[in-house]
Amino acid sequence: MAFRTLDDLGDIKGKRALVRVDLNVPMADGRVTDETRMRALLPTVLELADKGAKVLLLAHFGRPKGAKHSEMSVSMVLDALQEVLGREIMFVPEIAGDVVTQSIGILADGDIALLENTRFWPGEEKNDPELARAVAANGDLYVNDAFSAAHRAHMSTEGLAHVLPAYAGRAMEAELKALQAALGSPEHPVAAVVGGAKVSTKLDVLNNLVTQVDHLIIGGGMANTFLAARGVNVGKSLCEHDLAGQANAIMDAADSAGCTIHLPYDVVTALEFRANPPIRTVNVHEVAADEMILDVGPAAVEALADVLKNCRTLVWNGPLGAFEIEPFDAATVSLARTAAALTREGSLVSVAGGGDTVAALAHAGVTEDFTFVSTAGGAFLEWMEGKPLPGVDALNIA
Repeated sequence: MAFRTLDDLGDIKGKRALVRVDLNVPMADGRVTDETRMRALLPTVLELADKGAKVLLLAHFGRPKGAKHSEMSVSMVLDALQEVLGREIMFVPEIAGDVVTQSIGILADGDIALLENTRFWPGEEKNDPELARAVAANGDLYVNDAFSAAHRAHMSTEGLAHVLPAYAGRAMEAELKALQAALGSPEHPVAAVVGGAKVSTKLDVLNNLVTQVDHLIIGGGMANTFLAARGVNVGKSLCEHDLAGQANAIMDAADSAGCTIHLPYDVVTALEFRANPPIRTVNVHEVAADEMILDVGPAAVEALADVLKNCRTLVWNGPLGAFEIEPFDAATVSLARTAAALTREGSLVSVAGGGDTVAALAHAGVTEDFTFVSTAGGAFLEWMEGKPLPGVDALNIA
């Protein structure tokens, strides 16, 4: 797809830039506990401000369902945002109308304002064109820098792009380029790692990927469902036995598409799910009736590493085992470090995303070594499912 970026902006000194950002950050005891999403907006916001634009930030916070709630005001994150940006930010308790107009009048060129939670207005989630026009009346241009909200056709993520000249911010631009390199027009062979607890949450992902990639590596509790569908006794492991039909259909589709599905042939088992219990590493056909499969075994991980060494592109979503608890993090850490090493040497383009994935790669100490790690949850998953993303499609100028 073709989209305008900040490179396409002319002189914006004194222009009013409405910038959709992601400030839906975790909080505890009134304080922001993770500033990752705030740091992601730094390049776009500072570039616009430094070029003399009046920057008006639009964001949602929580799920107020079209009503105002003081505990869901974006003013809750104002202090943390000012600290991250290193700039003073004006808070505006509205998103449209005279209050916003008057506030803009106070701003000097290069100043930044944070408008109230867009979801306080019912028209946000309804993508109300009238609200979009009212918000746009206080802007000269629109920048979307919130890929994580791009799967929502809301006023601030999709509607505004049809009313004002629309541009992708730096974080959005990086995300779209990475996704294009990973599945849009990737260099083959392409491998995908898909893990996590349940097949039911990723049926659409798996059905799409078998038509897109050359190697599909399935781990986590999901692998147990596929093993069981093949007649393997998985003991007391987490397993969706009722999805055997869908698992077999996915494997048949993979065969038809020329995609090789990789399931573990040795696994790490335990009688209980806790830190450092007695464990066994066994062939998948040797799992006892009272055991749980909690990680992929070392022989399978070594074989998977060899698969990655022969690939040029990798998409990763979900851990291979119960990585939160040792020693069931071993497979995820090992394969992640292999992917990181291949990326560093330039033989692999590696793109990863999803909450558990981000945590797993951080745990393995390889986040900085992957080509791109997306912090977007639902949007990243829907992209892997092959679904259109309204907030992205609205930026398309082709």
